[in-house]
Amino acid sequence: MTTIDRRAMLAASSAALLLTRPAFGQSRAAFSWSALVQRAERLSRSRFAETPPHPGAAAVDYDALHAARFREDRTLWGDLPGDTGIRFFPLSANAAQPVSIALLEGGRERPFPYDPTLFDAPAGNAVTQLGPDAGFAGFRIMNAARDADWLSFLGASYFRAAGAQKQFGLSARAVAINTSLGKEEFPRFTHFWLERTGDHGVRVYALLDGASVTGAFRFDNSLSPQGVTQEVTAALFPRRAIPELGLMPMTSMFWYDQAHRDKATDWRPEIHDSDMLAFAGSDGTVHARPLVNPSAPRVDVFAEPSARGFGLLQRDRDFDHYQDDGVFYDRRPSLWATPTQPLGAGEVRLYTFPTDSEYTDNVAAYWTPSAAPAPGIRIDAAYRLVWDSARSPAASSLAIVDNVWRGRGEQPGADKLVVDFAGLPGTEKPEIWVDLKGATLETKAGYPVLGKAGLFRVVLDLRRQGNASSDIRLQLRSGNRAFSEYVHYPLGA
Repeated sequence: MTTIDRRAMLAASSAALLLTRPAFGQSRAAFSWSALVQRAERLSRSRFAETPPHPGAAAVDYDALHAARFREDRTLWGDLPGDTGIRFFPLSANAAQPVSIALLEGGRERPFPYDPTLFDAPAGNAVTQLGPDAGFAGFRIMNAARDADWLSFLGASYFRAAGAQKQFGLSARAVAINTSLGKEEFPRFTHFWLERTGDHGVRVYALLDGASVTGAFRFDNSLSPQGVTQEVTAALFPRRAIPELGLMPMTSMFWYDQAHRDKATDWRPEIHDSDMLAFAGSDGTVHARPLVNPSAPRVDVFAEPSARGFGLLQRDRDFDHYQDDGVFYDRRPSLWATPTQPLGAGEVRLYTFPTDSEYTDNVAAYWTPSAAPAPGIRIDAAYRLVWDSARSPAASSLAIVDNVWRGRGEQPGADKLVVDFAGLPGTEKPEIWVDLKGATLETKAGYPVLGKAGLFRVVLDLRRQGNASSDIRLQLRSGNRAFSEYVHYPLGA
């Protein structure tokens, strides 16, 4: 074994970090996607070993973390033009397990070691007590103006993008494991490799490790005026049988909207990161499932073999509907996932549970294959993630759900459900197709809203069976021709 002078190594590392554009020599190790996949496969055949948390990370609370600032002049690739400057996160109580970082250039890798001098922190700040070998918690990619980050990887296998309006909201992650079964696992990215691919793009490779699965991931990330696009390639290797594997998973928060004011204890009219699950079937149907804050954990399953795409949307973008001038819920991005290779048999799942605050992510959406993954079987996935402000990312010409309202029906004990559709041509006179489970229909009506071009309102009076929720399916049609999204709504959930 070669003896290493640790003091000399640290001094050399610090000197290297002063260069924002790293130099690579022929002695650097070769790196390739195929080698990373092979590494993940080998790892799946070994016993899982959790990365221990750093002993000093628990002392880095919210205040200490935000008082320790990454030095702007130490931004990786900060001397290059465009949207590729990278800054790093220190460990903290909420992200206590260090990750390995390496840089790539010309097919070769160079480790990027932790350096305490990268952070400007007040004397006595807990970040300064982590030590010279602490390791990073994650990283973020800055825009050209360096006034905002547009992509962040931090904690387990979570990542999120800011979209077109420089505002973070929902998150994505590599995989979801047994999310709706009550024993969720959180595999984590343990190693990252970063490669600059142009003025507006950074490629990220990542190694995933967890009790049930390992994996290799490649993210081709790019920023445009419309938002953030990620081309994702993944190879997964189960360590053991996985009852519920979620691919392309995304996580969000829904507390209440205009239809759920009974859930509100806050003065703001609405509070949510997302208000809609949408998905596009292989037959061309576009489905819309408005989000609710349920009274008990709930799983909604939509059988969609070879689905064309799905996502959690923030469709309502009217500031007046939120009145939040601090975190701007009206600017939160939507996230749409499009498979770029066939998915096969499976289903879109929506898992929600109750929340009474804006600080808990209580919504998860993902696609899960019909066949439960087992050890020895490789799972390949390729998909595109788009973080933007599109109200209808399925690229459909159908009228979309604009708002949902609830109230008391005309008769005692009845419920009223009002659904507004936007984008209906004024010349159309659609039929209202309704299907109910757990309720009976008393009256229905539909009409254009005066003074609102393209807005069509459907009003239903329903009688539920006892206090149980009822599943309502609704669409505007003319014969076999659809004029609107296919709506799924759990009244009373």
